[in-house]
Amino acid sequence: MPDTTHRAINDLQSYWMPFTANRQFKAAPRMFVSAKGMYYTTEEGREVLDGVSGMWCVNAGHGREQITDAIRQQADQMDYATAFQMGHPLAFELASRLTNMLPGNLDHVFFANSGSEAVDTALKIALAYHRARGEGTRTRFIGRERGYHGVGFGGTAVGGIVNNRKQFGNMLGGVDHLPHTHNLEKNAFSKGQPEWGAALADELERLVALHDASTIAAVIVEPMAGSTGVLVPPVGYLDRLRKICTRHGILLIFDEVITGFGRTGASFGAERFGVQPDLMTMAKGLTNGAVPMSAVATTDTIYDALMDGPTGMIELFHGYTYSAHPLACAAALATLDVYETERLFDRCAELAPYWEEAVHTLSEAKNVIDIRNIGLVAGIELASRDGATGARGYDCFLRCYEKGLLFRQTGDILALAPPLIIEKSEIDHIVDVLGTVINELD
Repeated sequence: MPDTTHRAINDLQSYWMPFTANRQFKAAPRMFVSAKGMYYTTEEGREVLDGVSGMWCVNAGHGREQITDAIRQQADQMDYATAFQMGHPLAFELASRLTNMLPGNLDHVFFANSGSEAVDTALKIALAYHRARGEGTRTRFIGRERGYHGVGFGGTAVGGIVNNRKQFGNMLGGVDHLPHTHNLEKNAFSKGQPEWGAALADELERLVALHDASTIAAVIVEPMAGSTGVLVPPVGYLDRLRKICTRHGILLIFDEVITGFGRTGASFGAERFGVQPDLMTMAKGLTNGAVPMSAVATTDTIYDALMDGPTGMIELFHGYTYSAHPLACAAALATLDVYETERLFDRCAELAPYWEEAVHTLSEAKNVIDIRNIGLVAGIELASRDGATGARGYDCFLRCYEKGLLFRQTGDILALAPPLIIEKSEIDHIVDVLGTVINELD
């Protein structure tokens, strides 16, 4: 056995960090020790403006007392309740609150603990639905290139990020992918939704012809692809996908883990873009990042198809130990209260034009080849250095961090999604820091 006698209590080597260059980080760690409002505080006492809402999740800002008080009170009352064959009131209250704010007839909610679990849950529900209807041959899923649907086997398979897939082999079989919608030649520096690209949805017709509709269970897309660099859907694109899916009896799943809870200037991307999915995944902003939680919303049609057979029979053999965890439900209900009382979704919509104009002032900065935005989200794409894709983006990330600004770097794309409580002066500060740093880079 390895000798751990002299290992420090806070040994950096013990923690295998996710989606991180571990050796690089541990050679020069960056540590946050507290957070409040729009800002993190580092070990050295520096304030860092959170330009990406933690990880697209802290939509109402950090350290909200209403949320932490709700968690504390629930922990005192009941720390845990089994989710199988038993219930607790907050789970049903939260499900009702969510279905009342979801678009269309998404009237039923299944709880999980992360976006990854929500996606795998949605895929399994889609399979179970078709089987219940006597169409068990529908087992194929269609994802999209540059899509991100978490890191479960199902979500990784339907996702379209090469580096997330290549280490793990085939994973889930029977998966195909639509082309992504990113086109610099046609859409560079678009403000809001690009005008070109709706016809890319018609590629789904080719995949239907290739595989036959009778084999396809569902299409899964993010209304706006966040993790691969803020890919905003072209005007009419999502509507075309909806019509093709309907025509062929294919379920449409919206992964709203990022776009949910006000980020695009509406409650959900489905509302913002005016397209109704059959299933919707959500997480992140559901609890303002305070407690892990996710959910899958489904239509009456899907739910009712599985509510068959003897009443004592389990209808869906799926679930998690921590589904509808009491602390998560308390956090989510308090979070929804904050969103509602402070009108944060409306605030996002009101600030969006100012945000758009501010970030697009960077279009003349050195090596900027595209800027994309929707709601309070922006992607700034830098030209890659020869033979060193991502190096310029990483240098920008580090220098901005040193100057007190955090954002999400994906290759040479800088993704911004600040908390919805941001002030115009803080938007100006983000743009000033970015402009200075970008122009300093070689």
